[in-house]
This record gives sequence, structure tokens and C-alpha cells, in this order.
Amino acid sequence: MIPFRDNIPSRTFPLVTWSIILANVLVFIYELSLPVPELESFIALNGLVPAKLESLGGAPGAVLAGTGKSIVWSMFLHGGWLHLIGNMWYLWIFGDNVEDRLGHLRFLFFYFACGFVASLVHVLFNLDSQVPSIGASGAIAGVLGAYLVSHPFARILTIVPLFLLWPILELPAVLVIGSWFLVQFLYGVGSLTEGQTLAGGVAWWAHIGGFGAGLILVGLLAKPVKRRYRWES
Repeated sequence: MIPFRDNIPSRTFPLVTWSIILANVLVFIYELSLPVPELESFIALNGLVPAKLESLGGAPGAVLAGTGKSIVWSMFLHGGWLHLIGNMWYLWIFGDNVEDRLGHLRFLFFYFACGFVASLVHVLFNLDSQVPSIGASGAIAGVLGAYLVSHPFARILTIVPLFLLWPILELPAVLVIGSWFLVQFLYGVGSLTEGQTLAGGVAWWAHIGGFGAGLILVGLLAKPVKRRYRWES
């Protein structure tokens, strides 16, 4: 299923959502400007490589600093146009409403927190991996989790590929996002039984970790509801 748009208008301009999208696009344009050997070196240096963490030394400060730098950079790197467009498309559809609920600064913290949790879960399941993990999908999975909690019955205009037919249907968010997560979970569990956790270039457990972080953090960070009371005479 490919979500197209939802039926919940933004109450405020999604400044942080659009800024994150712009930053990702600018970094990707920079990637395109690099010759292939330099691009590969750039990704190897700035992507999150779980096996590299052992080389940072035993000092906790060095490990945390090196891990944090890799996580932040990896959240703005993408492996191609489809990778970038897919991630930014989901962020554009669902990010504005989560930013509405949290507020701009809380949403910025939330986005990076989900990205950190997603990356750490990926590292946990890939301790010996030499493959650089890149992309914003872990953080965006957190946005999907937050949207599911906040607007489970919002209507999502969705393209449903059915062989030669691609109908556009209005489906509840719980079905669209729930089915997305089910796919991530099944592939994640399946990758464990196959002895590999990065199957087909997709970090399934990063998606699962980010989604779980979003489910929890949105409730902790949501702006308090301003209640209005009226005295009855």
C-alpha cells in the first residue's frame, strides 16, 4: 500500500518537518556531486557501521561520541532517489500532524530520539555487521508510530497495488500503518532465522525499534491539553 495523503489538516505550519525534508534533500544533492569512489568513502565514514564501534576504544565517552556522530549523519544519508523519495514522502504525509501534537521543539527532539533508538536497536541485532546503515527510515518509523497512536482512525488516501489494477482507496490509519509495521516485523523475525538481519539492504530492526520508540515517546512528549471550564449557574 502506498499512502497518498490523509484527511487531517495541519493546524500550524510544519516548520520542523519541512526543515528536515530540506536538509535531507540538500545532503543528497551533495552526495550526487561526489564521484563514486568519494561517495563510497563518504558513506563508509559517516554511515552507522556496527562493527566499527569496537574500534572506538573502551572509554564510554569515546564510544558514545562516535556512535552519536554516526547516527546523526546516517539519518541524513540515502542510497538513491527511491530511498530518499520514499522516506520523505512518508515524513511529508504524517510528520505535520505529529508536529502539531508535540509542538515544534518537542517534535525535533522526538524525531532524533526515535532515530537514535532505531539505530541502537539495529546495532544490537547487527553487532558484527560491516555494512553502513543509512537513511531516515528509523526516525520516520517513529513518526508513523506516533501518528498511529494519535490518529488511529484518520482516513488515508491509499494506492493499493493489485496486479494490473491500482485502485485508490480511503483506509483507516490503523490499517495502513498497522500493515506496514506487520511487514517490518515479519521480515525482521524472518531475517533472524536466516542468520542475517540486514536482508535486501533494509534494516528491518531499525524500523521496528523506531516505531516502538514513537509509540512510547509521543505520549510522554505531547503538549498538555488546555482545558476550558464553564461555571454552571
